[in-house]
Amino acid sequence: MKMRWGAGILAAAMLFMAQPQAQADEVISPDIYQWVQSTSRQNYFFNKQHMYFGQDSKGILDANIMLVPVLKTYDSVQIQDVQAKRRWKMLPMEGYEALVGTAEYLRFDLAQGTVTVIKHEDLDEDWGVLSVTTSDKAVKIADLSEKDVDGVFYKAILKYAYAHIDEMVERTEKNKRAKVNDAVKKKIAELKKPAEKQAAQESKDSKKDNKKKKAD
Repeated sequence: MKMRWGAGILAAAMLFMAQPQAQADEVISPDIYQWVQSTSRQNYFFNKQHMYFGQDSKGILDANIMLVPVLKTYDSVQIQDVQAKRRWKMLPMEGYEALVGTAEYLRFDLAQGTVTVIKHEDLDEDWGVLSVTTSDKAVKIADLSEKDVDGVFYKAILKYAYAHIDEMVERTEKNKRAKVNDAVKKKIAELKKPAEKQAAQESKDSKKDNKKKKAD
C-alpha cells in the first residue's frame, strides 16, 4: 500500500499551481501552511502547525534544534526536469507521470547556523509518496547568497520561528512530551531576543575589525 502524505492539502496545492499568486491565501489555508515565495518553477510553503524544537536522549527540549516540514509544488517544466534526471540516473519511474511536488523535512541547528534536509519525499497528485531519500549534509545558511531561493526560504522560516518561540515550546512539550529545565528556559529567553543578540555580535565584530586595523 502506497504511503500518503498531507491528507486534505492536495486539492489546495493543485489549485494553487494553476492560480495567480494573489489568490494563494484563498487556496491554501493560512492556518496550516505559510506561503513564502514562488519562482518560475516552484511554490514554497512551510507547515507552521508542525514546527518543533528537538529533544536530547533524555527527552529534554533542545532549543538549538528546530524541525520544520515544508512543501514545494512544481510547474510542468520542473516536473519534466525531475523526470528527466531520474531517467538519466536509471531510477524507477513508476508513478512519476503524476508527480506534483515534494515534501521535505528540515533540521535547523541554530548554534551552528546550518540547515539539513533530513528527508525528501516526491509526491504524486494523490499525495502518495513516490520515493524517499535521506541526508545528513548540513548547509551553512550564511554561505547562501541573498538571491538564493533556498536561502530566502530558510531565512523566512527562521524569522517566523523566532516570532513564535513560546508557541513552539508549548507544542513540543505537549505533543512530544519534551521536558523543559532551567537551562532550556535560559536558552529560550535568548532566542526571543535575536535582534539584540545580532546587534551585540555586530558590535563585537566591529571592535575586532577596529583593533585589527590599529594593529596593521
